[in-house]
Amino acid sequence: MQGNSKFDNRPSARRRLLGWALALAILVVAIGPLTAGAEQNRGGGGVGTGGSGGGGGGGAADPAFAGQGMWIWYLSASNHGKVRSIIRKAHHHGVHTLFIKSADGRNTWSQFTPRLVRKLHRAHLNVCGWQFVYGTKPKAEAVTAAQAKRDGADCMIIDAESAYEGRYAAAVTYVKELRKLVGRHYPIGLAPFPYVDYHPSFPYSVFLGPGGAQQNLPQLYWHTIGTTVATGYAHTYSYNRIYGRPIEPLGQTYDNPPSREVKLFRRYARAYRMPGLSWWDWQDTGPSSWKAIGARHLSRIHVDRSRLYPTLGHKATGDPVVWAQEHLNGAGYGVRVGGKLNRETSNALSKFQRRRGIPRTGILDAATWKRLLKVRPKMVNWARHHGKQGAPAAPASADLPAVRDEIPGGLGSAR
Repeated sequence: MQGNSKFDNRPSARRRLLGWALALAILVVAIGPLTAGAEQNRGGGGVGTGGSGGGGGGGAADPAFAGQGMWIWYLSASNHGKVRSIIRKAHHHGVHTLFIKSADGRNTWSQFTPRLVRKLHRAHLNVCGWQFVYGTKPKAEAVTAAQAKRDGADCMIIDAESAYEGRYAAAVTYVKELRKLVGRHYPIGLAPFPYVDYHPSFPYSVFLGPGGAQQNLPQLYWHTIGTTVATGYAHTYSYNRIYGRPIEPLGQTYDNPPSREVKLFRRYARAYRMPGLSWWDWQDTGPSSWKAIGARHLSRIHVDRSRLYPTLGHKATGDPVVWAQEHLNGAGYGVRVGGKLNRETSNALSKFQRRRGIPRTGILDAATWKRLLKVRPKMVNWARHHGKQGAPAAPASADLPAVRDEIPGGLGSAR
């Protein structure tokens, strides 16, 4: 360091001592946050057990998921694959994380390399790999997914869609194998369909349950779904929050959504206190959407989230009921986990409500969810049971068809 001409270049011993003390203090302050950040990156927010939590569904968000992210499907089609150009554009528009396709099923993608990751890290960008999964060979898919970590990725995203509907045993096998390979704290996110109630057979409770993905990135493509940003958020938030993972919605910049709606999507993410959001996808994002992504000084809006829970009455079916039944078993009520709110489950809910001072309705309402989700669930290991004499390899609700496909083609299946 060069001396400052305003001061004597030969300070007294006292001045030197004060200077050293000040430098040491600055160094300690600087190292502290860096160390904490490194620990957060390694920790990935833990592998919690679910719960109602606070904003965005509960739990802690990993730094890689905070702020804005952009998904890259084909690197070669994103700024012609020019990494320096991608870096400049990401910085200019306030993008902190790149979600780059690293695998499809059992096949790795050659575009995701340690060299690419290092270049992006040097530019202070987070890098996450993502994999579209099919569920037919879950162990092999997990091995392929884990390659992203070996390549230096900060996190891994599971893009599981219609191919995984009904595949509870495969989901258990995939999650367990992936955790064995990457460790229990490595940050994993799930990018599922946003409307949980439209997909009663999808194993959300496995992918987002204990030991599963710590982050939830529902594909909230409001423009394609054909709804408003506000309605899409309310629907997505109310059902996804029950799984107790931070919700970082995946928004839409393909098919030219109005830029005012892109900005509104960002405003609602803040209103719901979601720690981050991302966009699908780089190669399909037009100039107006890029401008909206990078816009500053967005006005605030208010959302009352306190009662945004799904209300499930008698004979309701689907994975949310599976999740509730596993929580009732965790509370000691011993119900069969079948994904249907039958008389047995309703009676158990009435007992649970009475003991906790909740109006005895026998249904799942906001007051009941808030208390039930504080219980550690007793999970069913669907992968253990395949024979006729044992428990089924999936709940009965796993045979139910989708109500409708709110996102025709989906993120991965059409791409």
